[in-house]
Amino acid sequence: MKLATYRDGSRDGQLVVVSRDLSQACYANGIATRMRELLDDWGFVAPQLEALSQALNQGRARHAFAFDPRQCMAPLPRPACWLSAAAYPASTERLRGLGLALPEPGTDAPWQAGGSERLLGATEALGGVLAAHELDLEPQLVMVCGDIAQGAEPGQALEGVRLLGLGCAWVARALQRLELQRGQPALHSRPALSFAPVFVTPDELGLAWAQGRARLALHWMWNGRKLGRATLDEGQRWGGGELLAQLARSRPLAAGSLVGLGCPAGDPACLADLQARETADRGDARTGALQPGDSLHILLKNADGDTPFGVLDLDLVDPAADLAPTETGGTSP
Repeated sequence: MKLATYRDGSRDGQLVVVSRDLSQACYANGIATRMRELLDDWGFVAPQLEALSQALNQGRARHAFAFDPRQCMAPLPRPACWLSAAAYPASTERLRGLGLALPEPGTDAPWQAGGSERLLGATEALGGVLAAHELDLEPQLVMVCGDIAQGAEPGQALEGVRLLGLGCAWVARALQRLELQRGQPALHSRPALSFAPVFVTPDELGLAWAQGRARLALHWMWNGRKLGRATLDEGQRWGGGELLAQLARSRPLAAGSLVGLGCPAGDPACLADLQARETADRGDARTGALQPGDSLHILLKNADGDTPFGVLDLDLVDPAADLAPTETGGTSP
């Protein structure tokens, strides 16, 4: 099934079930009103939502309406935590070439804990873009966890993955350099996270999800310019189960934890990587990878060309711009 969270004026929004083709949606009233309710009581709530999802896909759901990504908050607006791995050594190596003092991978993946206070929906602009601090972003696959016990083995941990999604971590590279040089955690260098409109259960990906690896292609465009593609299961050193087992070695993971796999080993590794090469080639590239007025279009495709999570479609604006979304779409019955 596919799930999203619509704005309703509250901090947690309202849970909606979305059709497989992302054309229709319906509220999950009477089953669960918030994504956290589902994750906290998965065994009881998920089968009911799955039945509603089947009805929606078969055209039998009452009160269905046209799905509008512009109405979406981040699918899980208030997670238990956000943790991100560096599961792709080649990508980490290129970032290290930008002057970032990133740790060398060992037996375990390098990890970082990021702030989860500012989570944005698929079309919500990031105000105050920190242009002077070389704003960049790291698109990645995100695992949404149920409760995972301390000491869980990789296979057990992988069973705790409830949902999958596409997320992008915003990174101020200039501030990141300073924090890494000082041995500080990522505090000011990671101001926000953006998410594609829907989270999906792993079965929605079919054979494209196996052993904690996703056979999906990342496509992204910057100001209408294609920046190449990356296949998520290529260059991935640790699978999802291995990563979760690493996290659960000395503590349990709570339901609602978001775990990113890190930037895939594509080309470029990030916008700052592209900008650095252009500077070397021409000497006339702009300072800072992203600026007010830039647009970004990011998605993951399966082998059939479908986009299971929807699209991240972002326009960066000046801090003083009005960021209020247009209020359209369905109304709760």
